[in-house]
Amino acid sequence: MRIVLLGAPGSGKGTQTDAIIARYGVSTVATGDLLRAEVAAGTELGQRAKPYMDAGELVPFDIVLGMIENGLKTLAATNPKGFMMDGFPRDLAQAEALDKLLAKINQPLDLVLFFEVDYEEIVKRLLGRGRADDNEETIRNRLRVYEEKTAPLIDYYTRKGLLRTVKGSGTIEAIGARIRAVLDEIA
Repeated sequence: MRIVLLGAPGSGKGTQTDAIIARYGVSTVATGDLLRAEVAAGTELGQRAKPYMDAGELVPFDIVLGMIENGLKTLAATNPKGFMMDGFPRDLAQAEALDKLLAKINQPLDLVLFFEVDYEEIVKRLLGRGRADDNEETIRNRLRVYEEKTAPLIDYYTRKGLLRTVKGSGTIEAIGARIRAVLDEIA
């Protein structure tokens, strides 16, 4: 099972991740974890990424993509149950690059799970978390960036026949049941 989780910040992807991993045995591919591991291992990619990370800047996309390729190759060799990506891709260019990479390593996506949640509900959810960076202005700005950069992936993956939508509102248990109904079809 090779899936991408797609949805706005606060749509519930992170909340459901552990349950998906526990039920289906997939590994999660988190770009931040991959970056830190490459830096800690002192790899060539890690050495290239470290100055950007130390300066608090975004690591260039070609470096991140190289790390994702290494991570996915390792996962393909160590976990036959597959992978789940959350937080990547974030825009069309990244989605296209990911498609090429997955074709190259013969690990195409099975589906993209889109968490559909009303933005006003997301604002309420995130304000309720009580995190310092979760003020209404910051949340609405993150949603604007998502709408501009990431939301076009909904059409992209729909055209490829990979998008499945899950209503991301309601109880954690109800959302989990909707996710299982979709993922059980391909498990």
